[in-house]
Amino acid sequence: MKIHDLKPAEGSRKRAKRVGRGIGGKGGKTAGRGMKGQRARGKIRVGFEGGQLPLQQRMPKLRGFNNPFRVEYQAINLDTIVASGLVEVTPEILLAKGLVSKGALVKVLGRGEIFEPVHVSAHAFSRSAEAAITATGGTVEKLPLPFKVRPAARGNALTNR
Repeated sequence: MKIHDLKPAEGSRKRAKRVGRGIGGKGGKTAGRGMKGQRARGKIRVGFEGGQLPLQQRMPKLRGFNNPFRVEYQAINLDTIVASGLVEVTPEILLAKGLVSKGALVKVLGRGEIFEPVHVSAHAFSRSAEAAITATGGTVEKLPLPFKVRPAARGNALTNR
């Protein structure tokens, strides 16, 4: 739910002020728009800043932020591995079975139970999945990522420029 989805309770809505209905009340003649100018004439949209880039476009938080260093994985759960009946699991085998898409980085998650030892090769594992696979006597092999990931930040240490 967002702010624009909110509606007043049933029967509690206040009638809108009717402006521009003569000089008898407060909302007549210029109807609260002042005397002259662009904003008095009704030809300007909300948020317009006279040709300057509007605030909502200048602020990245309002348009959203895409982290260029995000690593997207395709998840495979343990119950999917058990259901497929595989003894050895690699991204290539999962692709051949149609469980992941081409070029996807695979992460094994721990939903479901595994009862037989399985050799699993993937790019990432959850702790619960890794523990479940090794508990049955299976092996876990973490594949290297096909690209370099940005190093971790070092706090507020300034580097020499």
